Amino acid sequence: MRRGALLATAAALALAGLAAPTTEAAAKPPPGSQEQVRSAADPAQRAAAAADQAVASGLDDLRVTPNESYRRSAVTAGAGGMYYVSYERTYKGLPMVGGDAVVVADGNGRVRDTSAASGATTLGVPTSPSVSAASATEKAKTVLTRVDDSAAPRLVVLAWGHKPRLAWEAVVSGLASGRPSIQHVFVDAATGEIADSYDQVREGSGTGYYYGAVTINTSGSGTSYSMTDSTRSGLKCGGQNGSAYTGTDDAWGTGSGTNLETACVDALYAVQREWDMLSSWLGRNGINGSGGGFPTRVGLSDVNAYWNGSYTNFGHSQDNARQATSIDVVAHEFGHAIFQTTPGGAGSGNENGGINEATGDIFGALTEAYANNPNDAPDYQVGELVNLVGDGPIRYMYNPSLAGDPNCYSSSIPSTEVHAAAGPLNHWFYLLAEGSSPGGGKPNSPICSGGPSSVTGISIQKAGKIYMGALQRKTSTWKYAGIRSASLAAAVELYGASSAECAATKAAWNAVGVPVQSGEPSCSASGNDFSLSLSPTAGTVTAGQSATTTVSTSTTSGSAQTVALTASGLPSGATASFSPSSVTSGGSSTLTIATSASTPGGTYPVTITGTGSSGGHTATYTLTVSGTSGGRTFTNGTDYTINDLTTITSPVTSNASGNAVSPVQLSVTISHTCAEDLRIRLQGPNGTWYTVKSSGGVSCTSFGTRTYSVAVTQPAAGTWTLEVRDQYTLDTGYLDSWSITV
Repeated sequence: MRRGALLATAAALALAGLAAPTTEAAAKPPPGSQEQVRSAADPAQRAAAAADQAVASGLDDLRVTPNESYRRSAVTAGAGGMYYVSYERTYKGLPMVGGDAVVVADGNGRVRDTSAASGATTLGVPTSPSVSAASATEKAKTVLTRVDDSAAPRLVVLAWGHKPRLAWEAVVSGLASGRPSIQHVFVDAATGEIADSYDQVREGSGTGYYYGAVTINTSGSGTSYSMTDSTRSGLKCGGQNGSAYTGTDDAWGTGSGTNLETACVDALYAVQREWDMLSSWLGRNGINGSGGGFPTRVGLSDVNAYWNGSYTNFGHSQDNARQATSIDVVAHEFGHAIFQTTPGGAGSGNENGGINEATGDIFGALTEAYANNPNDAPDYQVGELVNLVGDGPIRYMYNPSLAGDPNCYSSSIPSTEVHAAAGPLNHWFYLLAEGSSPGGGKPNSPICSGGPSSVTGISIQKAGKIYMGALQRKTSTWKYAGIRSASLAAAVELYGASSAECAATKAAWNAVGVPVQSGEPSCSASGNDFSLSLSPTAGTVTAGQSATTTVSTSTTSGSAQTVALTASGLPSGATASFSPSSVTSGGSSTLTIATSASTPGGTYPVTITGTGSSGGHTATYTLTVSGTSGGRTFTNGTDYTINDLTTITSPVTSNASGNAVSPVQLSVTISHTCAEDLRIRLQGPNGTWYTVKSSGGVSCTSFGTRTYSVAVTQPAAGTWTLEVRDQYTLDTGYLDSWSITV
């Protein structure tokens, strides 16, 4: 039962039979105070406005460079009056895969949490491909053994698990080793090699258990009926052609394990219970979070069941006596749909895949518990009634090792097959829901080395709420470390930092070996926290002038606290002052940034930090200083200073094509304090890099000004970028831009 994945392109959606999603551009932050955010018409609008303002302010981990921008893609209501506002990111206008983010806000317009898949892209990424779209598509097809269809690729910036790079995202469908496959393949746009890929089809195994006489929602009247749920949008069941079964009456199925209409009775009964559980227990509106669901097909000629990104499909047991439509298997496959339609979709790699797989198991257990059908008593076994190949359950959530899967997290999980990599998350969920020694006929659950002596469960419903709250914070780069932090944030949000639920969430993670994460929410006695926002979030001044912004704070949980305010990242010659320098959360302060006549021109991200008794939060103010272009001094640590950006040493005249006449000498003048290991490059408007200096050769001692030059043939008009970096590590550096006109 593999994981579901987000359909990332309109072409991919067309392949899967879905309409392309629409996105709403993030609103500009309100020009005034936090009260203006709260004056929005309804709770969802207030939450979205607050989230937009947080994004514009670069709050906490939402900080980005001027080349990047967020746009709001969805607002999803959750339990406890929370709203989960998801964002997509672009780099110089290109979609950024692995650049997504989520802001959690309440209906009063207070930001409660932020989560970003990746940090700001500080390295320059070329935006012009060397590899053609057609070549990328042909390369992508090599991942399949048979290609049935392909969609036109899109150019993206890929930021999953490595330094961001330009890539083509191609979607190809067909067969991979005899199995249905819809692959998203990322082809490096510079080298033509496959950089990453994931399969949209998530397959698994199930059971055709029958629930006897049950009531299911269908549609029709008179003598014309359909196995289409008229009350839950998108739910229907039929055969392999995708059409719902129809009949002359509203009585379905024969009770036979080989009858496909009977299989649809079981499947509709199961997904309708899952839909109701999501609403009643977890506060989610439908499978996709916005009142929608997906179709089901039965009669797959395979010992298998899967979710392919647009519908679920169910086969049969190996002895062909039962269809694979038991509650836990049906809810598992639709659990992949939930994973797909929560923020971030699905990322690449086995660890993310294992999380997706366990998510299906968790929703299977939740739905089984909610239905509480006497023919299928709630438990934490997966597919136990199918007896797929005669050896019982597929997985055991309370003790994954019974099926040969790991109980505990370790460094080997990222290279573990996805179904096995689900083990630690399944184990955590059981411990959180039931505890290590639950009694009442439920099995004991082992604790991993180094964990607590025992864990006390909080109930499956509460565990489900916490996991749903974690899923709403998901990003495309999610791994076990991310779930731990997100679930603790959800527990604090739902039950408070001093609650037994928060303590149990932490204890269960410790019990399965997922280590404590830096900055994770604390299950403390105080439970105090605050939020930080700026208005406006950016300003432009001439050197020698001052810029001001209002720094607003709000108590988001617990009691008010004193928040001390500081600013960092100021340009040379600029100073910052706050009036007042500290506030009680709920109050505001005016930040004034005063520049001097010598402050160099440029754009600077100034970090505003508020520090209270519960910790700190940051926001970003973008200061643009206009001034003279020469004689500027920039400092990067203690390695080197740049005291003149660049000069064009010969006149610039244009030819008929609008390019500068060759040659033009571009010069960079740098005053070093350490010159051994610098790399200096220039990047033109078309993305081409010109190497000015590629290595050292001078001992690391102080000396005077040096000039490095490069002759560029017919440099194009537009914005040029100067890059200075450490030659060996390339992990620290300086970037600045300027324009030439031809």
